[in-house]
Amino acid sequence: MGRWFGQAGKRWRAGMGLAVVTLWVAMPAPALAGLLSRKHPKAVTADADQNKGESTSQPPAASIPVEPLGFFAPGAFYMGLRESLVSLDFLDEERLLFTFRTPGLIRRKNAADDGERQIRAEVLRLPQGSVESEALWTLHDHDRYLWMLRDGHFLLRDQEVVKEGDARLGLRSLLQFPGPILSMAVDPAQRFLVTNSLEPSDHKPQAGDVGSPAAAEANVSNESSGSFGQKDIVVRILERASGRVMLVSRVHTTVRLPINTEGYIETLRGTGQQWILNFDDFTGGSKILAKVDSSCQPPIDFVSQDEAVANTCSVDTGRRLVALSMEGEQLWQAPSPPTQVWPLLVMAPNGSRLARETLTLDHAMDGFAHPLDPQDIKGQVVEVFDAVGGMRVLKVSASPVLDGGGNVAISPSGKRVAVLNAGAIQVYDLPPPQVSTLGTKPAH
Repeated sequence: MGRWFGQAGKRWRAGMGLAVVTLWVAMPAPALAGLLSRKHPKAVTADADQNKGESTSQPPAASIPVEPLGFFAPGAFYMGLRESLVSLDFLDEERLLFTFRTPGLIRRKNAADDGERQIRAEVLRLPQGSVESEALWTLHDHDRYLWMLRDGHFLLRDQEVVKEGDARLGLRSLLQFPGPILSMAVDPAQRFLVTNSLEPSDHKPQAGDVGSPAAAEANVSNESSGSFGQKDIVVRILERASGRVMLVSRVHTTVRLPINTEGYIETLRGTGQQWILNFDDFTGGSKILAKVDSSCQPPIDFVSQDEAVANTCSVDTGRRLVALSMEGEQLWQAPSPPTQVWPLLVMAPNGSRLARETLTLDHAMDGFAHPLDPQDIKGQVVEVFDAVGGMRVLKVSASPVLDGGGNVAISPSGKRVAVLNAGAIQVYDLPPPQVSTLGTKPAH
């Protein structure tokens, strides 16, 4: 890792001659973690035939009512805003961290505090749901605020600040940015953070702020951003533990950068509806990982260090998850009909399973940019897949509908799934996830 971002100047890789990195714009991605084998079974399609005989629903092993915890479903006003209103995560196999917006009046000091809200945090012991710890956090915007780490720790974002918390809900300041953080993501090994923050060029950083070292400067662009407007957004890659900035670049719009510990994937337009997924190694060199067909620019997410998924779309047939190994092998596919839209992905911390949740409409979406009326939305569906093989192991509903996500969690082992549904946190016990016996890659 020492050869990348290590030289002064405006190039990302020393001696590689690469000054412009073509990336793409998308929604922030959720935190990703875990390791899997480099070799996987032959690609399959996780459709109705492939999953014939499976139970698409099952009774929960535990059900924890949420109204006694102080949670009430948000009003229809929030539908379509994609705000982060809830966060549900496993601290370990026996404890959940449930956080949610609490309604009520908040005393504001000035008009600039209009985004202020209170978040209640509760640590729940399974299966009975007894409260072990609780806290009340005051946050100042409506974007995603929590990312789970290993060993019962988590990251809490509030505007310019990132804090680290533990199972007792104690918090300590970790990073201070020069401007509000617009998006944040964690790589599968949880070694790096990727951030986009709003930092106008005339803004003066304060002492202790995350810096913009000249040695880490790079030119990052994307096909959608154009060359208009001010470059008021700063994208960074930095080490989570030390805060050391590995890359920094000013851009026109937020950039989604899917990375593992070895490199990143860029999505390049091919001919027609084809997209080229190019993997660039941090130490130099690149390779074409795969080519996928999609009528939209497909978001890419790492399930684990060795597996990524492309979320492709088609106006006629709906969306499709396409799982790929880092050797470019297509592992499996999981289609969803045109009546299921706005997919969100949640990964198991060990990379063994992933959940896809989608909004269900009463009609097929005739175009992916078509606006939605809240009355069109009939529900939210959660599907859980094995990362190896793509077998769907669970299909359940989630309610209330939360288009910003945060209502589904997978345990560290991948053997438990928690879903906020029907006035309760429903916990499902699943069989052990499928694993490959063809060898594994050592952890970083």
